[in-house]
Amino acid sequence: MQIAILTFDGFNELDSFIASAILNRMKAQGWAAHITSPTVQITSMNGVTVHRQKPLEFAKEADAVLIGSGIRSREIANDVDLLSAIDLDPSRQLIGAQCSGTLILAKLGLLGAVPACTDLTTKPWVIEAGVNVIDAPFTAHANVATAGGCLASQYLATWIIARGASMRAAAEAVHYVAPVGEKEPYVHRAISVVEPFIGQPRAPTG
Repeated sequence: MQIAILTFDGFNELDSFIASAILNRMKAQGWAAHITSPTVQITSMNGVTVHRQKPLEFAKEADAVLIGSGIRSREIANDVDLLSAIDLDPSRQLIGAQCSGTLILAKLGLLGAVPACTDLTTKPWVIEAGVNVIDAPFTAHANVATAGGCLASQYLATWIIARGASMRAAAEAVHYVAPVGEKEPYVHRAISVVEPFIGQPRAPTG
């Protein structure tokens, strides 16, 4: 599975990098998550500059796409030319957004009337865009998921692995990155948050 993690100038490092790290635990199964951007270099909200791994056009061909947040998300959400270059298809792609990335997803017309999650700062703007925002860390409807809060990136990664591989594979990926001495509680939380939207039995985590 090829995954595009849409990352724009002013991005939140936690959104892009945590999801990328967890998803790339699936490399042995042929998966790859790529930092995907409209520009060759992008600088985070805290001044960290990185080189993109894929151009924005890659999002169209990816099997899954995640849209992270950042301090320029509202500006991006109102950039008609940039939005027109983001060509996503929920009928064949898994699509997720986090925090202010949910606003971009709303502006792309991919949320419709379904409930969505976002962060507290972005919430008024997402509501203004006509979306029903719920007080939850994660929700998913068909092939589209949203999450709220920086550390909720683990839920988006868990969801993609569970949907694209198995719940067991998702549990193993979370187990690897979870803190020593707290691995089982972390795995249990991630799986319990995502499982209601998968429709699969929980995999053993021991």
